[in-house]
Amino acid sequence: MVPCLSILDEVKAALREGRSWRAAVVATWLTIHLLPGQAIAEGNPPPLTFGEARRLALERNTDLRVAQVQVGAALAQLRVASELPNPTLGLSTAKISTDGAPEGTALGNGLLNRSYDSIASLSQLFVVGKRGLMRDAASAGIRSAEFQRDEVRRLLLQAVTQAYVAALSAHKQADVLTDSASKLRREADVAEHRFKIGDLSSSDKAQLEIAADQDELNSYAEKAAAKTAVVTLEILLGEPSPAGITPLADTLDQWVERIPASLEQASIGTRPDIEAAESAVGQADVNVRLQQRLRIPDITASIQFERNPPGQTNTVGIGISVPLPLWDHFNGEILAAKAAREQTQAQLDKIRIQAAADLTAARVAYGEASQRAKRFQTSLVPKSAEVAKSISYAFQRGGATLTDLLEAERNDNVIRLAAVQSQADMASTAASLQAALGRLDGSDEH
Repeated sequence: MVPCLSILDEVKAALREGRSWRAAVVATWLTIHLLPGQAIAEGNPPPLTFGEARRLALERNTDLRVAQVQVGAALAQLRVASELPNPTLGLSTAKISTDGAPEGTALGNGLLNRSYDSIASLSQLFVVGKRGLMRDAASAGIRSAEFQRDEVRRLLLQAVTQAYVAALSAHKQADVLTDSASKLRREADVAEHRFKIGDLSSSDKAQLEIAADQDELNSYAEKAAAKTAVVTLEILLGEPSPAGITPLADTLDQWVERIPASLEQASIGTRPDIEAAESAVGQADVNVRLQQRLRIPDITASIQFERNPPGQTNTVGIGISVPLPLWDHFNGEILAAKAAREQTQAQLDKIRIQAAADLTAARVAYGEASQRAKRFQTSLVPKSAEVAKSISYAFQRGGATLTDLLEAERNDNVIRLAAVQSQADMASTAASLQAALGRLDGSDEH
């Protein structure tokens, strides 16, 4: 495929120089029929859409998988709380001779006919007034684990969104700098012509080349930043060997267009972190009642069968045992449960305050970023481009100095890079606002 690529480069160069309109047709044919085959042959991954990135994150992210396992563990605790304790079977034999005297009786010398006192007992523990509370506590634990899983999911989707946006922003900033370098190289070609006729000095031409080189180096840095952002995205997607080579299908402009216009005024939805904290408080309440119920003694009922041949008949006995709460009234356990309940209530209050602060900060950040991005796109970027174009036109005809050209190109770069950053900030703060509102889920793409 390398010869095909060299042919494609040559044809595109011919098209830029205006040598043949047929070059466009040939370049298009090569791009459609040869380059995809090369990408497949080299094992390059297909472009990743944002919707696909979210789907992969929800399927493969390790933190989310751990949270799902914790839900399974909470379900297991409910199963444990619902199970009855196992009965206890006891077998004992007494009156075994230690002086070698025979143990046989008139009934015989079998194991059951000897003059042993054999007892078989079966006992069962009955938990009094606690089993329902144990199930309630386990059920509250399940709800808390599910909400914690949903919170991990919410934060994961926010992180995926911001990593995707960061990669798109770095790619677009690299494109801006590459385009600037290309413009400066064309200006350097014009300067070469003016140098030959004595209108410019060699140092003027060198300044243009230096400026172009600087923009190229800066574009390399932005490409490296984009690769780092893609590595972060691949980690969130559960990629076994993140290398930063996944191409992205969406563009930053598409992101900005898809942000709902009414997002800033959207009402707050459900926050899983708040719901998880509320479930933890409910579980703590149940645990306080459970510790108070520990003062009620549990009952152990037993039944036994006794055989002592040959003089006594077989007998059956029943018994009940109850622990006497003389010294330990479980006051320490009750106080500890109440302290844990107060701690979970304080944590709930903290999370509610933090959620409100996050929402306020997200609204302010999104409002500022959206206004800034709108102003750049509607006013600053077109004006800067027009100024740069005018000065470039004047420079090519000797009506502007090299200093004017470099200053205009530098200012235009600053404006265009700031415009890209404003779009990235708008997309990132939109994701933060959606997350703060509790509306960042996997039901829709954005």
